[in-house]
Parts: sequence; structure tokens; C-alpha cells
Amino acid sequence: MTRPLIMLANDDGIRSSGITALAKRLADLGDLYVVAPDRERSATSHAFTLDRPLRCEEIETNWFMVDGTPADCVYLGILKICPRKPDLVVSGINHGFNLGSDVFYSGTVAGAVEAALRDVPAIAMSLEWKRGMHKTEEPFERAAQFAHALARAVLTEGLPPGTLLNVNVPVETAPAGYRWTKLGKRLYRDQVDERADLRGRRYYWIGGPAMGYGDVPGSDCHAVRDGIVSVTPLDLDLTHAGLLERLPEWNVDGFDRVLEKDLAHEATR
Repeated sequence: MTRPLIMLANDDGIRSSGITALAKRLADLGDLYVVAPDRERSATSHAFTLDRPLRCEEIETNWFMVDGTPADCVYLGILKICPRKPDLVVSGINHGFNLGSDVFYSGTVAGAVEAALRDVPAIAMSLEWKRGMHKTEEPFERAAQFAHALARAVLTEGLPPGTLLNVNVPVETAPAGYRWTKLGKRLYRDQVDERADLRGRRYYWIGGPAMGYGDVPGSDCHAVRDGIVSVTPLDLDLTHAGLLERLPEWNVDGFDRVLEKDLAHEATR
């Protein structure tokens, strides 16, 4: 019987503690291929590298280092590096939460999204990060333990096409309990810091610190606040179904609304 093929990626770089812990813990579930960036690529979202060629180096057996983004790595891994289509892609373990709107910016989540776009079941794994933590500490191993259990469940049960699981693990709690959640609202202080270089030219640092969570019951934010592992199923279809039902009531002056059935009728004439 063919062993499952599991591909790992991340946005913290191929030498990060998170992906090392993940590889060690998941090794018994199948054949592992690691395809990850050569350096940290946090907050790159789903960026692709299209303006230059990608360089890829096998630094040890089945470990491939790419000078690109997490999305580049998963694209290259699925279509070229892996000997066949993976049965599962796990992205992480990220050094820090990816909660609520973080999923739109996260390179970790983007790696899992790229897999889901190609109908490969995917998990994005993130671990709470606090000032003063060492990147070789035990919390990565505890998060990897939950990743192992969840990966085994996904390999057994499967996921619908075009979906993924976004997982956030609190650092101070052993992952004995988890909760199925929806996306919450993570709050940040909007901030633009303007400075001047030695030649008087302006430059900017953008992005402020986290300011807590919005009050969204049943959310990923509430779960980690309670010390519970959060598992949020994500769908790649961003269509707002409720708004789509209400929009036909709008009046768009000067234009007629064309229905699909009208086009079909014209095609048969």
C-alpha cells in the first residue's frame, strides 16, 4: 500500500524551529517533502514571484529551499518537486497567531490556500508567540503533536475541494482540547511611522501592534483567549451569498441587468 505523501511549507524559512518540529512529528504518517523559503517571508500573503526565475536547492534529502514566497514554494512543490500530487500540505508551524483578518496577510495561510486551490487538503498551523520566547522551546513540539493528530484525521476523513483548516495553538496550554471555530476579529493599532534618512528623504514603517480581540462569540480569537486550540475551516469562495441575493434590487442607471437565462435564449435564436 502506498504511503501518503505529505508536503510541508512555511513563511518563517526552511531553518525555522516550527517546520523542524513539524517534520519530526509527522514523519510516521507518510513520505515527507519539505519545500520552504530560504528566509523569513512573513506577511507576504499570496504573492507570486513572476519577475525573475526561482532558485531551488535540495539542502538534504527531500528538503528543498526556494528563494521565493510561501505560495511559490507550494506551487513549485506540487507541480514539480513532489513525485506525485501530495495527499496533504501542512504549512507552519508559524511563529505567532494567524487569527481573524490575519488570514488575508499571512504567508503561512497562503501556503495552505495555494494547496487548496489545487484540491490538495491543507492545514495552516500557527503558534502563539510572546516576547522573550526561544524558538527552540517545547511549545513547538506540543503544537506539532496536535498537528499530527489533525493531519491523521484529515488523511482519514478528507476535506471538500477548495477548503483548508486554519489552526491556532495557545502557547501556555498543552493541546489536549480544541474547538471548531469561525474567523474572529483581531484588532491592531493602525500606524504609519514617518522618518527621514541621512539624506533627508522620507521613508515609512507601516503596521501597529496587536490591540486584542473583537467580541465575536464562537471565534478563533475567543478559543485561544480561553486557552483552547482553534480550528477554523476556510472556504476559498469569498462570495457574499446574502448580498448577492439583495443586489438585484439595485437600480444601476443607464444599464440593463442581464440574466444567464437571457444569454442562453439569445444563443438558441
